[in-house]
Amino acid sequence: MKKVYLLMASACLFAVQTFAQELPPDAEPGKCYIKCITPDEFEDVTETVVVSPEYKKLVTYPATFKTVEERVLVKEASKKLVYVPAVYETVEVPYVKKEKATNLEVVPAVFGNDSKVIETYPKIGRWEYTELEDCPSANKEDCMVACFVEYPAKNQVVPFQTLTSDATTTPVPVAEVPATYKKQVVKTPARVEEVEIPAEYATIKRQVVDQPARTESEVVPAVTKTITKTVLVKKGGMTVWEEVDCNLVSGTPNLLPIYYELASARLTEDSKKIIDEHLLSLMTEKPNIRVEIMSHTDSRGDDDYNMALSQQRAQSVVNYLVSRGINRSRLVAKGYGETRLVNRCANGVDCTEEEHQQNRRTEFRIIR
Repeated sequence: MKKVYLLMASACLFAVQTFAQELPPDAEPGKCYIKCITPDEFEDVTETVVVSPEYKKLVTYPATFKTVEERVLVKEASKKLVYVPAVYETVEVPYVKKEKATNLEVVPAVFGNDSKVIETYPKIGRWEYTELEDCPSANKEDCMVACFVEYPAKNQVVPFQTLTSDATTTPVPVAEVPATYKKQVVKTPARVEEVEIPAEYATIKRQVVDQPARTESEVVPAVTKTITKTVLVKKGGMTVWEEVDCNLVSGTPNLLPIYYELASARLTEDSKKIIDEHLLSLMTEKPNIRVEIMSHTDSRGDDDYNMALSQQRAQSVVNYLVSRGINRSRLVAKGYGETRLVNRCANGVDCTEEEHQQNRRTEFRIIR
């Protein structure tokens, strides 16, 4: 029976000829394939657009003015009404400040004390299971001990009050309180007196049109600009199979042997050459595959800082590949901080610089 190795959704699967309709059409035994969706293909074209149309420009010359004097009325003649307020005198008026009444005084209720015993939880029995220590069997159910345990009922004494005599009231008389207040009454009513106000005049200067405004026109030519735009030349979305090195799809991330300086996401020239050799050539030869860039840090420093730093390192690789012509949609940057150390150098462990540097690494894996 012929076996073919293929990759779907970033994992290697095994299939036989029975499911040949799901396999690459020309698959060879012992080879690995990845199922890809072809990306959209774009092309940059230039286009000249009119950013400013030809138009007519008008130049205006303002009107000229001359100054003339004129006598004008600034305040009309009128009458002024002068108000003369009323004159008041003060008198005292008697009133009842507080009326006679009867208040009620409360005689409070009298209580006694008593108590009652209440069962708050009934007497019960149940099976309880305990796992034996040092169980020799791989099946934990072989080492379970069942015991029937009885629990006594729970009681609670609840104190309460009893009513001996209810509350009553007794009347308490309140005496009337007389008083007086002062009141102002009109002695002389208010009146209005009329006063004549004469008109007022002034001499003003004002500007009148000497020569009216005029307009002259001129034609301003159009302004064009050449822009570069990206257009879709071929729609993607087709399913294709790409043959890849089986070592790249073994299920574990592939080490990209570039190492970073402490607290840095900068790519050295040597690192760029390694990326060219391991990733740029692969993605150029296989234009339909997508790759996840996975970067890490050592355990030194704050956890949140390391997570952000690892994301910057992964993004540095993605940005470099994009600068070399790889479409950004084919790349995914993911930082893992210090969550995936490759050696014993966790927080608080004394390690050499070489051991720490092994954790400052970048890996990649092929994804769909």
